[in-house]
This record gives sequence, C-alpha cells and structure tokens, in this order.
Amino acid sequence: MKPWVSVAQWIDSHRAAEGAGPGPSGPDRIDLVRCLPFVILNAGCLAVFWTGWSWTAVAAAAALYFARMFAVTGIYHRYFSHKAYRTSRPVQFLLALWGATAVQRGPLWWAFHHRHHHRHSDRHDDTHSPRMHGFWWSHVGWITGRRNFPTDYSKVPDLARYPELVFLNRFDLLVPVLFALAIFGSGWWLELHAPALGVTRWQMLVWGFFISTTVLFHATSSINSLAHIAGSRRFSTDDDSRNNSLLAVITLGEGWHNNHHRYQGAARQGFYWWEIDVTYYLLRALSWTGLIWGLNPVPSSVYAEAAARGPAGSQPARPPGGQA
Repeated sequence: MKPWVSVAQWIDSHRAAEGAGPGPSGPDRIDLVRCLPFVILNAGCLAVFWTGWSWTAVAAAAALYFARMFAVTGIYHRYFSHKAYRTSRPVQFLLALWGATAVQRGPLWWAFHHRHHHRHSDRHDDTHSPRMHGFWWSHVGWITGRRNFPTDYSKVPDLARYPELVFLNRFDLLVPVLFALAIFGSGWWLELHAPALGVTRWQMLVWGFFISTTVLFHATSSINSLAHIAGSRRFSTDDDSRNNSLLAVITLGEGWHNNHHRYQGAARQGFYWWEIDVTYYLLRALSWTGLIWGLNPVPSSVYAEAAARGPAGSQPARPPGGQA
C-alpha cells in the first residue's frame, strides 16, 4: 500500500485499502504507517519521565480508565456488538460518542470484528485467537494487520442504517483527538486556577490520555488473549474461553468470558452474585433512569445447564434479584 493512502486512512477510514478484503480475509501483514497512531499512543506514555506526576493526574487517569472501560464493556461490547439492551436513537448516538473516547476505533468496526470473533471463535478465521495465531498476535498484533482495518458494513446492517454511527465510524480519529484536547485544556485550566493541586497541562495529557488509554487498551485486549488461555471453564463451549476473576475485576466484568461465550446476548456476564460484574451493575443503574431498558437476562436453561455440570454451577436457577 502506498504510504499516503495509509496516512489518509488515519482521517477517513473509508479510503480504499489496497490488498485488503472486506474484513478478515487474506494474509496477515502489518501496515506500519496505518498503525502509527497506535504506536504513538503507547510511546506517548514515556513522556511521563518528562512531565512527572501528581495525585490529581493519577486520579484523573484512574477515573478516565474506569469511565471508558465501561464505555467499551457496556456500550461497544454489550450494546453495539450484542444488543443486550435497548435504547433510543439519540441516546444510542451519545453512547457511541462515549465509546469513541476509549480510542478503540469506531462502534461499527468494533462490533463487526467482535461478531466475527464469535462466529469463528478459536478457529482458523478468528482474527485474534491465541490458539490459532499465538498470544502476542491475539493481544495486539491483529489490530496492526492490514486486512483488519476495514469495516464490513454488510455484517452490521442493524447499525449501518444509522448515518450518524457510520460518520463516527468513518472518521474514527475525530473523537479521540477532541477528547485529548479537552483533557489538555482541563489540565491547563487547573494549572492556572487551582495551582494547589500541583497538576500541569502536560501531566493531564500524559496521564489522563496516553497512560489511561494505553492501560485501557491492554486490559481490553487481555480478554482476547488471556481469557482464552488462563482460567476455569464452567460451560463446555466449542472454543477456549475461560472465566478469570482477576480479569473480571480489571475489565469491570468481562473476565467471565466462558459464561459470555455460552450465552452472548445477556446484559450480565457474571452469572451469579459472587461473580463481580461492575458493568452489569452500572447498566442496571442506568436502566433506572429510563435511558436504556430491556436488559436481556440469562435464560433459566443456561443456569440449569450450569447446575447439571457440578458444584461450580450448583446455585439456584434464579439468582437474587429475579434475574433468570
């Protein structure tokens, strides 16, 4: 691919990619120019040796990690990829904007690739299977591959019918750039008007954007890689998905990956009360506002299947709260 085409795709992801098929097909080839923004994101963390740190900057990084992890898990994953609940069109757009701040490309690209993963999980066509491609490719390599840059809109027709979502997906660099500028601007304001906090504009940018976003990315990617290698299996699915309580903590509930692969459409992935699923708790709270509704439950038949498999699933089919 000509370098200028890759550069143009930073701004407009609809620019034709030479040699790239409509989604996950063809050879795995890294496009160094196209993935340069990702390299810059990770390398930007090193600026911390120049900016130093402050408790305000670290707190901002932690808060933005939490808020945007929910954007990935509760919005990009459970809503756009699996439609685990419903909402209105205006709120759907606001949720998409929120998700875009996570800097994991557009909502349709994310949903397309995730749905593809479930259709081909841990088989040849799975773009990020550690069984098929190794740990590092499943964790980070796959997003640098040329064939994984396009979005196959024919695979997400339920989302592609909304032009506002297509716009966000097409110009997927727009929201991250504006978000980074907003973080920098807030740091500048605090530096000028709240000097007692000891934070600078550059600290806020490095901690609030570069470090927070990089950690967010690698935590999210751990579900592609580690959650198919390390953990326990409650259900006998035809893939390598595992339940991992540590990953569940750092990803707000996504670590209950074997549960999720057994029943993808549920709003909760921690099927039992002791399986911490912060994303689900936040979705329940959000549903009380009326902004979202119709959270999909786990079917009683799935709980019965878990109970039949032994002590790990021996709890009643209807867990506390009546969520079957």
